[in-house]
Amino acid sequence: MNRLQSIAERIDSLLWGRQTDPQPRWQASLLWLARLLYALLRDLTQGNLSLQSMGLVYTTLLSLVPLLAVSFSVLKGFGVHNQLEPFLLSALEPLGESGVEIVGRIIGFVDNMQVGVLGSVGLATLIFTVISLIQKIEQVFNSTWRVTEQRRFAQRFGLYLSVLLVGPVLFFSAVGLSASLSHQLAGQPLIATPAFAALTETFGQLGPYLMISLTFAFFYMVIPSTRVKPLSALIGALVAGLLWELVGDLFSAFMAGSTRFMAIYSSLAILMLLMIWIHIGWSILLIGASIAFYHQHPEYLTTRAHDLRLSNRLRERLALMVAGQIAHRHATGGPPWTCHDLSRALAVPTINTQSTLRMLERSGFLLRTADEDPGYVPARAPESIRIADLLDATRRFEERDSGCPGTVLDAGVRQVEQDIAAAMTGALKDMTLKDFAALQRRTVATPRPDTAHAKS
Repeated sequence: MNRLQSIAERIDSLLWGRQTDPQPRWQASLLWLARLLYALLRDLTQGNLSLQSMGLVYTTLLSLVPLLAVSFSVLKGFGVHNQLEPFLLSALEPLGESGVEIVGRIIGFVDNMQVGVLGSVGLATLIFTVISLIQKIEQVFNSTWRVTEQRRFAQRFGLYLSVLLVGPVLFFSAVGLSASLSHQLAGQPLIATPAFAALTETFGQLGPYLMISLTFAFFYMVIPSTRVKPLSALIGALVAGLLWELVGDLFSAFMAGSTRFMAIYSSLAILMLLMIWIHIGWSILLIGASIAFYHQHPEYLTTRAHDLRLSNRLRERLALMVAGQIAHRHATGGPPWTCHDLSRALAVPTINTQSTLRMLERSGFLLRTADEDPGYVPARAPESIRIADLLDATRRFEERDSGCPGTVLDAGVRQVEQDIAAAMTGALKDMTLKDFAALQRRTVATPRPDTAHAKS
């Protein structure tokens, strides 16, 4: 037991007892990769990814047929509806013969669902069921990306409309164009050359992997209510696509030897296998989303916890750091600090910086600009903002909104609180935010353009 504890403490020291900046680039990259693996395992074992994927399984089963019915109706208008069944067969290929049977039943349900005879109530229910799936997916992705602010209704309506109408048309059109191009090239003399034949065979093997990876990258960039870097989305999608192929092969091998499983569950086996595969598929998709998130926001890998929990002292320290940097930037005439730039510069998770900025804004110390990615400036002249008032507002923030009385009329407690306030005021001696910003020897370095965060 002591040996295992010693090994665990050594691993913990290697992961979190050092910083990545002073190290050589290759060591910093290895440390980042190790922390990334730790973060993914932590998110899986602590239930964040697992619970979210299980919730999506239920929503998917409820919305699968209505979603395919709407997509089928749209695809039929563009003449590419024949690609729907091959796509489902490819997605459920790891299920083997059970997958073929499931696809046949789903296509039968879709064929029997006539949108024209549903009526207004039935059509509204159909659309609501489909939108609920997309909304659930958006909520899960926003949770992965630590997004607290939702899109405006007009933006969400445009997103859902594009996913329902434009997405299937573009995807299946690309699949049909690829198949048509391969068919046309099949009869060309160039195919006969060994080099081109080898290239065609390689593309045929990599084609499904690239297609599923690009589909994942599209989801990672479009669905979250934040701006995702294309490179981060592509890295997460490539890893998720590789996991999809590898896990699919393993699941196919499991299906080949699952005769006992089929015998135990009889006719329910197909449904259970479908639920298991959908759960695996959503888990892979969310793992790729997490990789994209940690690649774009490496400051979340500076702590072993899922989110950085601030003590009272650290909350006050972060409020001073944020207010000081904003005042210093304002005094030097530089561009206003944004939330993401501050998080990157201070090496603090964005969600903690965002909550601090919101607290300072609601307390009347900061104002946000009207830009798409808002910057923050002092709400009034820094020389009129007392540091003692800022710290007092940080300690009292949301006291009235918490619902906890916290007003025990005890003479001893009141005396201690008064003594603490008097000692703080005496120690700070009416120091203002301008004085505090001037005391800082240097401004925290601005993130380089190649490493700066994408805009929210």
